[in-house]
Amino acid sequence: QKLEGSKSRGQLLIFGATNWDLIGRKEVPKQQVAYRNLGQNLWGPHRYGCLAGVQVRSVVSGPCAAHSLLITAEGRLWSWGRNEKGQLGHGDTKRVEAPRLIEVLASESIVSAACGRNHTLALTESGSVFAFGENKMGQLGLGNQTDAVPSPTQIMYNGQPITKLACGAEFSMIMDCKGNLYSFGCPEYGQLGHNSDGKFIARAQRIEYDCELIPRRVGIFLERTKDGQVLPVPNVVVRDVACGANHTLVLDSQKRVFSWGFGGYGRLGHAEQKDELVPRLVKLFDFPGRGAAQIYAGYTCSFAVSESGGLFFWGATNTSRESTMYPKAVQDLCGWKIRSLACGKSSIIVAADESTISWGPSPTFGELVAMGYSHSLLIARDESEAEQEKLRKLPEYNPRTL
Repeated sequence: QKLEGSKSRGQLLIFGATNWDLIGRKEVPKQQVAYRNLGQNLWGPHRYGCLAGVQVRSVVSGPCAAHSLLITAEGRLWSWGRNEKGQLGHGDTKRVEAPRLIEVLASESIVSAACGRNHTLALTESGSVFAFGENKMGQLGLGNQTDAVPSPTQIMYNGQPITKLACGAEFSMIMDCKGNLYSFGCPEYGQLGHNSDGKFIARAQRIEYDCELIPRRVGIFLERTKDGQVLPVPNVVVRDVACGANHTLVLDSQKRVFSWGFGGYGRLGHAEQKDELVPRLVKLFDFPGRGAAQIYAGYTCSFAVSESGGLFFWGATNTSRESTMYPKAVQDLCGWKIRSLACGKSSIIVAADESTISWGPSPTFGELVAMGYSHSLLIARDESEAEQEKLRKLPEYNPRTL
């Protein structure tokens, strides 16, 4: 999950699982077997030894991702973690244990990035987008479908400058400075928002998908009335976008929230589990004084912070338990000022006021947070001597390498 703060910076802390090739799997793949004993479970926050003196402005991962990114105060992009499809951007597919500068982008000022399951997008200060990693479903927006693109490559797009990025498991979203949204990659479940799931029967009765290989504008936004009428919603100017594994949320200039894609476990917030092929208005936030200010998407869940500061949740963090089919207030965090939120596969971590609150991972303190499939990243403020002393007392993590 990407979380940014242009004025905030500090030291990176990590905790959770760091055996990148084993995350989400029962066995390490044969081609990665040499790495099977590298990495460990970090039960509390650790400092990366290799980042001593590095000021981090933004940390990025995703609920499907076993790789991570950081952006330094100078706008340099570093990456580490799983790299089987070249999603780290170093020109190869070798796993990287600790943060490493992406040399190809060293001359660019990176302002934002996003992680899919096996692909990555990076946004420059000038509004250009670079993509790398898996491209089997066209999720890199390069106009073709290839197994892996290990070096950063500019996407096929020549419109207005891009200001926001988001990645699902095998699809991508970009937003331009005028508030137009574009999507590309796998259309399964209607997650691209083009009124189709792209499914067709290929040879031998095998199901395949008609993927979007270059960015295509999402042009239709709808609402469904109580009596079942489907009406277009005009004048939607997108201000933010967030992606789960197979669903997308957007926040528009009128503080309305739209969702679409896979409807399982109620993650779309429409009180039903039906897939939505085009963006559909989430009714709760379409009232005066009840608009949304922030949106976040987890693997199978969604969150929004209302303009009055309340945190709302829908979907499921644990799919073996009861789902929440429409937005409900998170009463346990009533009164807290939410600054950042990130979702892993089944865990949540929130930066609120001067604290960090988590479901699942060990709680700690932090400034900005991000979560991967089963690891967490924090940017801890280190401006005062007391804050620096607190950080010095934390253990240092220096991962073993081959």
